[in-house]
Amino acid sequence: MTQVDILILSNGPGEVTTWVRPVVKALRQELGDDRSVVRISVVLSPCSNASGKEAAIALSYPEVDRVQGAEHFWQFLLWGKTFDNWDWRSRGVVVFLGGDQIFPVVIGKKLGYRTVVYAEWEARWHNWIDRFGVMKPEVAAGVPQKYAHKFTVVGDLMVEAGESLNSSSPLSITPSLKTELIGLLPGSKAAKLAQGVPLSLGIAEYVHAKRPQTKFVIPVAPTLDLQTLASFADPQKNLIAEIFGFGGASLIVPKDDNSKALLKTTTGLTVELWEENPAYHLLSQCCLCLTTVGANTAELGALGMPMIVLLPTQQLDAMRAWDGLPGLLANLPGVGTPFTKIINWLFLRFVRRKGLLAWPNIWAQEEIVPELMGKLQPQEIGEMVIDLLTYPEKLADIRAKLRKIRGESGAAQKIAQIVGEEIEK
Repeated sequence: MTQVDILILSNGPGEVTTWVRPVVKALRQELGDDRSVVRISVVLSPCSNASGKEAAIALSYPEVDRVQGAEHFWQFLLWGKTFDNWDWRSRGVVVFLGGDQIFPVVIGKKLGYRTVVYAEWEARWHNWIDRFGVMKPEVAAGVPQKYAHKFTVVGDLMVEAGESLNSSSPLSITPSLKTELIGLLPGSKAAKLAQGVPLSLGIAEYVHAKRPQTKFVIPVAPTLDLQTLASFADPQKNLIAEIFGFGGASLIVPKDDNSKALLKTTTGLTVELWEENPAYHLLSQCCLCLTTVGANTAELGALGMPMIVLLPTQQLDAMRAWDGLPGLLANLPGVGTPFTKIINWLFLRFVRRKGLLAWPNIWAQEEIVPELMGKLQPQEIGEMVIDLLTYPEKLADIRAKLRKIRGESGAAQKIAQIVGEEIEK
């Protein structure tokens, strides 16, 4: 094989950890580990959910030779030059694993490389992209016949997340037949945390009082430090906590490195804080998760994890932390609380009925996982959680439906095979 460059385009923390990691591993298995022959580079584009650690994570993969962070992306897209002025071989393939699908079109043209796009739900620029690896046949269903030869069903990269992201350290919480583990994902932005932390901890207290075998864990967002998270559990610092009847919790940081930090509530319940990221190995051990709306629902859905999606509206400004159009509107310059109230009212009146705010429900166009919106209280949600734990067949049904809407495994290896075919061309 002549010398080639493989350029991976990606963006956010989810894509870097669950798409890039298995694909670069498969590429080395398919194309070999001789760096003088095959060089793998990763270029990141900006992402609203980025933690700032994506470049370091990508560079930690032994299969990757060099990485450019998102802060230098536009310079590369416009002029074709990286910040460190990388050299490029005459032959290569651009592999799209996150961002905007126009990026591989532009960069592929500038470098004179073949282009391969992994399309999870939608494939664009059919005439400009050389090959598509799609998650399910439905993604290619509406493609004009003259482009059909470009499409290959490869399966779901997220299915491989549990296999490729196993933590090197064992869980300190070990679920058993007598232990139920529930994940709490209250968000990463202040407006969500102000409600999400006291509400989720209040639910945990209610459930634990009736089912002492139930344990709880919070996978801490990479952009969040423990002290900030704990401040939202303190009624003195977060006045909204009182609305949920939550008495508060204090942060306990262990002296040794082998133990996890904890939030201990006034009732004595301890909730472990899991800082390793990504937390897919941890989440795979849960029987249920309580989460806010947003990217978390996509990741949990891809893992086949049953969840209850919580959208408390006690604090109207929480709408500013929502994803999508509502959040954009509420954050426009000069838009204050009155407009936020209007958006909130519209969503409560119209969107609430549809039950299609969580990503798994959007994918399926039906409510697979419960979405609860309104002036939520820990007791009512706690009863729903207890019902699901009491009748595990309900959780099994949700899990089966989540897996049904995803694709098959083996996607990384199939993508690597496609890249190999394009190199030969």
